[in-house]
Amino acid sequence: MKLVILDRDGVINHERADFVKSASECEPIAGSIEAIARLHQADFTVVIATNQSGLARAKFDLDDLEAIHEKLTQLVLAAGGEISAIFYCPHAPDDDCKCRKPKPGLIDAIEAEFNISAADAPFIGDTLRDLEAGFSKGCKLWLVKTGNGLKTLDLLKSPTPSANAPGLTLDQVQVFDDLAAATDYLLTSASENL
Repeated sequence: MKLVILDRDGVINHERADFVKSASECEPIAGSIEAIARLHQADFTVVIATNQSGLARAKFDLDDLEAIHEKLTQLVLAAGGEISAIFYCPHAPDDDCKCRKPKPGLIDAIEAEFNISAADAPFIGDTLRDLEAGFSKGCKLWLVKTGNGLKTLDLLKSPTPSANAPGLTLDQVQVFDDLAAATDYLLTSASENL
């Protein structure tokens, strides 16, 4: 099984300062839906791992979140692909849960669900939290410049970018313009390794 883990907001759909609270507010980034479909068609298992503290903050409810995920799922299906699973953390930052990125709980759950190690699987995100979670599990760290990606890139250029993952540095991260560009790279690399 070839696993790819994606963050959601800022990678697949546009980030919103006031949270993506409904399916109508979930607007895909250009090329992201087609990128997921292309990954699926190339036999990758595409899984989303997303922090959704808006639930704990009562910005939206579980029905809203399920409607957002159903919209993304249907868009990907219409493009000829499939999202294998969506894992989310519903907790607030101060809840001290094990699943909120930068902690690795969502990746642990993915490994348990699919009976696979996430080590060396690409984790594609736009925040330092995404990279830190992937770093702790030995994932390939891929940063997109969409969403919070440019801010994260600036953080990675600082002398000590991460208190949560002290060994994490910019030279361990591959940077792409967006999910479509990361997908192009991944599919080219995969075909060259056949």
